[in-house]
Amino acid sequence: MLGAPGAGKGTQCKRLVARYGIAHLSSGDILRKERAQGSELGRKAQAYMDRGALVPDELIIDMMKKAIDQAPEAGFVLDGFPRTLKQASALDQVLDVAGVRLDAVFNLEVDDAIIEDRMSGRRSCPTCGAVYHIRNLKPKREGFCDHDGTALVLRPDDELEVVRQRLVAYHQQTRPLIDYYKGRGILYQIDANDGVDVVDIQLQKIIDSLAKAGKGAVDQADGKAVV
Repeated sequence: MLGAPGAGKGTQCKRLVARYGIAHLSSGDILRKERAQGSELGRKAQAYMDRGALVPDELIIDMMKKAIDQAPEAGFVLDGFPRTLKQASALDQVLDVAGVRLDAVFNLEVDDAIIEDRMSGRRSCPTCGAVYHIRNLKPKREGFCDHDGTALVLRPDDELEVVRQRLVAYHQQTRPLIDYYKGRGILYQIDANDGVDVVDIQLQKIIDSLAKAGKGAVDQADGKAVV
């Protein structure tokens, strides 16, 4: 799942996971978990994440290789990885060794101005990871998580200036992946400026069509399937 930070990749991945019974491998979630646990990887990554820069390829590749190796046979969706051409090349090698194919790459296209509003208005639960928005997805009790009552926070990487830096990094380092996967014939462009339900419908139609053709996310004849 490709797209700028705040494009809705995580939200759509969770829906795919619930619908098709596949695993959600989110590089951001894994990194934040490592950071919360104070691991060596987490400490190394923290400085990059807090200022909106991309974590070095070597750290991300090692982390995601481990996650892919441990993924269930039902398949998985990659969220936030790869983010650079070097990571994409490394992913090709990892999948080849694992005997796993990449079925489809979805690129969620969203205007930068919409991204800035979405992300700077987000509030997150530091306990369970639930995400809200000050206007579009308010918690039942203002400022507190619906699930566990924890006070919501503005993550450092959701601050407006950091968001802008993340967008610069995205355009410079991640957008080239669009042409990379387009050349492989597996890229699907999705207009994600509208609501999450509209995007969800687009994704579901494509995946179900791939499945009927015998090469989609829920067709497991050749082993693990990847979105």
